[in-house]
Amino acid sequence: MKILGIESSCDETAAAVVEDGRIVLSNVIATSLEEHKLYGGVVPEIASRRHAEAISGVVKEALEQANCTMADIDTIAVTYAPGLIGALLVGVNFAKGLALATNTPLVPVHHIRGHIASNYISSDIEPPFLCLIVSGGHSHIVAVNSYTDFEIIGRTRDDAAGEALDKAGRTMGLEYPGGVSIDRLSKQGDENAFKFPKPKVNGSPYDFSFSGLKTAVINTVHNAEQKGEQINIADLAASFQKSVVDCLITNLEKVAVEKSFDKIVIAGGVSANSKLRAEAQKLCKKNKWDLYLPELKYCGDNAAMIASQGYYEFLQGVSADESLNAYATMPIDKSNKTN
Repeated sequence: MKILGIESSCDETAAAVVEDGRIVLSNVIATSLEEHKLYGGVVPEIASRRHAEAISGVVKEALEQANCTMADIDTIAVTYAPGLIGALLVGVNFAKGLALATNTPLVPVHHIRGHIASNYISSDIEPPFLCLIVSGGHSHIVAVNSYTDFEIIGRTRDDAAGEALDKAGRTMGLEYPGGVSIDRLSKQGDENAFKFPKPKVNGSPYDFSFSGLKTAVINTVHNAEQKGEQINIADLAASFQKSVVDCLITNLEKVAVEKSFDKIVIAGGVSANSKLRAEAQKLCKKNKWDLYLPELKYCGDNAAMIASQGYYEFLQGVSADESLNAYATMPIDKSNKTN
């Protein structure tokens, strides 16, 4: 079964063809990142316009690279939530039009479910497993009970880890995206040079909080500027990254131990972070757990992961018609419940 995936939740316009949820036949991405760098972050209006300009060509190229025509496609899978609403609407409306014109079934896919599926195209893992999802907009610990059954165990109460890294990077004067710049610069710094507070969260023992850490690094930079002091930015970047990763790994281990998981998965854009990958490997080696990480090319937003998850959603009978809408927010465990 061949699935055409379409992804447009942020600043990447992507299309891919995936066979049986696992075999990637093509994976095409057009990004407007360089344009957003001028503003230090993604500008929703610009992202939406670039999606509208690129999507037709990207889908055509994905089909050509897979040596397919629409007659060979069994299902169209499209990201419909969560994300930038204008950006999502471009992909959803294009997918609806294509499905209607070619009489092809349409499957709506939750973006974060797609990130988890990036591991299906990177390895032979099958549910159940415990997944840490870390991106610019999300930080979750999720029990993946099956391909379409998800239980949120822990989540951020405020900023996502990726958002905190990006904003800290901007405060340090680093190039957007800040998280990538911090990861790169951290290799030259001393991660023990600065001490940041460990966030405490009332209520769930598995939830995260990153706004305090973000504020701490901002205050460190501003205080130094007011005093005319120089800061070693490499040391600051390494120390901040260490604090963020420590929070993620500590809670991940807590959940895995207390709920008896021995298969651990990392997903989301921040799963490309070298410090997080290294600490996850140490954690799983210490506890003799199996660790699965997406290939670096599938860590960021892409359509292959959407096509992969779309395959499993389709097998469960999930589908949509021309009334399908896009949603800026939607919990991963509520997705597709009403379809």
